[in-house]
Amino acid sequence: MKGSAKGRYGLQLMMELALQSGRGPILVDTIAGRQGLPPKFLRVLLGSLKTAGLVKVQRGPSGGCELARHPSHITALEVLEALEGRFGSLGLPPDATHGARAVRELWTRSTEAARAVLQATNLADLAARQQALEVDSHGYSI
Repeated sequence: MKGSAKGRYGLQLMMELALQSGRGPILVDTIAGRQGLPPKFLRVLLGSLKTAGLVKVQRGPSGGCELARHPSHITALEVLEALEGRFGSLGLPPDATHGARAVRELWTRSTEAARAVLQATNLADLAARQQALEVDSHGYSI
């Protein structure tokens, strides 16, 4: 299953906000630099994430963005669905042939499994895993 740039970048943005949680608003350019993402695209994503109630955006000299809730209370599934709509809708017609029904059944089972993983993973989990991976690859925490 291949995710879109919107979903991948959105999860990276939200993970960075989780890593910086409790430190106040963070500039989009800072997030973009840390994650190697285009700031313009992140600003577009922030609009959807703000509308979904997942981030707060502050304008002005001390402005930036931050999570609207604690990272442990925002799931990866919420982030993806805020950016892309309902996760996993394949769009097969209801009058599918027998062969297509088998494909639909397979897609349904795999989508349910993926949804369960995304629902069970919150931003705090994702941030902790990122920190652990950075320690493993560098031998120290950053």
